[in-house]
Amino acid sequence: MTLPSPKTYAFWLALLRIFTGAAWIVHGVGKFTQSTTFMPPNGFIVGFIAKAATSTTGPYHEFLVNVVQPNISIFAELVRLGEVLTGCALLLGVFTRLGGFVGVLLTLNYMAAKGAFGSVEGIAGMDAAMLALSAINVVLPTGRMLGIDALLGRRRTAPPVVVSPVPVHAAPVHAEFVEEQPLEGPTAPKE
Repeated sequence: MTLPSPKTYAFWLALLRIFTGAAWIVHGVGKFTQSTTFMPPNGFIVGFIAKAATSTTGPYHEFLVNVVQPNISIFAELVRLGEVLTGCALLLGVFTRLGGFVGVLLTLNYMAAKGAFGSVEGIAGMDAAMLALSAINVVLPTGRMLGIDALLGRRRTAPPVVVSPVPVHAAPVHAEFVEEQPLEGPTAPKE
């Protein structure tokens, strides 16, 4: 059995990247087009953060209560903008590793807010799937086919520029043959 070519793997990774980007865009664009149902003061994010603040403990709880809730409008904008930009980066294949990294951060945050790390449902749900799909884009070069990263990668692999070790202002060097005087006496030990 022979393995598929690298181009075949790159093609399937590109499709996986495009699918992941489309999923992020679908989730993010809805937060823009129906902003009254998502944004403060009465949107989904307010209830989501309030519930997360009551169900979490430790440093994450302190972060939600002391940083996120007082600045809920800023964090709501960051969430929807982060989802759309992650989706665009992955869909277009530009800065795919960065897009995947932001996707990982977003899903880890969603899972922490839901308390998903301690339950089977939490690690087998949609957030965990998006975490895995986004992580694939961090660790594998998914943007190297059907993406802008492929064009940027070609530019990076251009042959290096050879710099002459001779300074430009130096006089030209000419080779000269100098005849050597014969050595007197033996040059090698005799056996």
